[in-house]
Amino acid sequence: MKTTQYFDHTRKRPDRALIKDDWIKSVIDNPVKTQVQSDGRIKKWAEIPEVDKYLRVILLEDGETVHNAFFDRSFKED
Repeated sequence: MKTTQYFDHTRKRPDRALIKDDWIKSVIDNPVKTQVQSDGRIKKWAEIPEVDKYLRVILLEDGETVHNAFFDRSFKED
């Protein structure tokens, strides 16, 4: 999995350290919602049943480099 230095740094935070690579890959491959930001970055969301939360993954414009990943408490499925 390709990642940015920003992601590598923020992943050390206690609230982000528990996010598994498998969960991130699952969101990338099977999102319930995808949105392209004005800067070209791609946001994807999917539910992670093990923790009963939605994970948001932000990818760079290439669609494969992970820039950020976090549990999105405000996400609602359309």
